[in-house]
Amino acid sequence: MEYKLINMDVQSSIATITFNRPEKRNAMSDDMRTEFIHALEHISADKGIRALVITGSGKGFCAGGDIAGMEKRMSAPTGEIAFNGWHRQQRVHHTQTLLHSMPKPTIAAVNGAASGLGADTALACDFLIGSEYANFTWSYINRGIIPDGGGMYLLPRRVSLSMAKQLIFSGRKVDAEEALSLGILDRKSSSADLLADAQAWAKELSKGSGTALALSKTILNQSYESTAHQVFAQGSQAQGICYTSTEHRNAVLAFLETNSKKG
Repeated sequence: MEYKLINMDVQSSIATITFNRPEKRNAMSDDMRTEFIHALEHISADKGIRALVITGSGKGFCAGGDIAGMEKRMSAPTGEIAFNGWHRQQRVHHTQTLLHSMPKPTIAAVNGAASGLGADTALACDFLIGSEYANFTWSYINRGIIPDGGGMYLLPRRVSLSMAKQLIFSGRKVDAEEALSLGILDRKSSSADLLADAQAWAKELSKGSGTALALSKTILNQSYESTAHQVFAQGSQAQGICYTSTEHRNAVLAFLETNSKKG
């Protein structure tokens, strides 16, 4: 697929997706979402790619949903608005699920404003690093709608339920310093070093067994909703898979060889 509204680059096993509608502050149009889905599916399936970094071109990370698209949906015949909206939501949820469940580390390198769906997209990554220009706003309330990109699930897990309600009910802006103190951002970097720092972090996080990493992430993503018994059970099954992996075998043999030489 030819990408026009995003850029995708792979260097040293790290994929970088850059939202590329700077004139619209990288607002997510339907066509852009189609490209994003394709890229996420490709990265997830490519065993040569170890991790993913997402960022935005220009001054913004992602301004959220495209307002022109909202206007178009409102102009549909009354009897079609609800079904059209449902169909769109299926695409939004599919996109966010692909990102959230990606079986490899994902990092949002937030270079500017992350608003609405843009803020939710950043939260769907495992980790967030932001420049001094990063800011977040769950601005859905200002459009008379609710967070539909996973924010109502993901935000409370980072900032507490009460704070998530404050941010979603008010739609207020959170700057980089506050985002770091609240736990929305995991790290800060200068704008000049942001992407390089994010890619280096992705490299560091993806050194280990891809099999163990993917299985661990799958279980951790469900751990807040699971009982201890369920986590232990899933862990037992996952460990059984790890025991059969080439990565485990090679790691054990390498350890034994190193220690035999020491002896």
